[in-house]
Amino acid sequence: MVIKKIEFVQSVDHWKKCPETILPEYAFIGRSNVGKSSLVNMIGNNKSLAKISSKPGKTQTINHFIVNDEWYLVDLPGYGYATISKTMREAWVRMIDDYFINRENLQLVFVLVDARIEPQNNDIEFINNLGELGIPFSIVFTKTDKVSKQKLKEHVDDFLNRLLEFWEELPRYFITSAHTNVGRDEILYYIDEINKQYYANQE
Repeated sequence: MVIKKIEFVQSVDHWKKCPETILPEYAFIGRSNVGKSSLVNMIGNNKSLAKISSKPGKTQTINHFIVNDEWYLVDLPGYGYATISKTMREAWVRMIDDYFINRENLQLVFVLVDARIEPQNNDIEFINNLGELGIPFSIVFTKTDKVSKQKLKEHVDDFLNRLLEFWEELPRYFITSAHTNVGRDEILYYIDEINKQYYANQE
């Protein structure tokens, strides 16, 4: 897939305020400071699409970008230990879960996982929650350029083995780096394949 055009549409704090559309939609989410904004910018080939910050919790709304007038890329708030109040974190959880449950054109959630570190319980819990909600997802390992190949393999294998404690079948996963563009083509190809099936079913 070649991205010819990508535009910011809106930021909202409730799923009911999301764009009224039947276009397929793909959400990106991960623990705070996992490199989500950098990955979104890499996929869109635009360094200024999503705001990048070293301070966790920068993204606080549901952010829609329309790509090639054909599908939506959605940047969601991170989960985990952002420097925000417990009340705000709980509100984000409700906002995100409501979005997952009610957004009928949502095709897939890309769950970002920091490849530099060992498996984190909140990542596993978040993924298991998606399973309970019946939401399709894939895993995106980020920041892979900042770890040795040996450590990368160890961390990816450990994470997948943790998932096998709860899942009979592993989801599709991607190895990425926003710095080197590794994984960009693979993610866009996967989205393109899902889009083709989606539009074929609309006919």
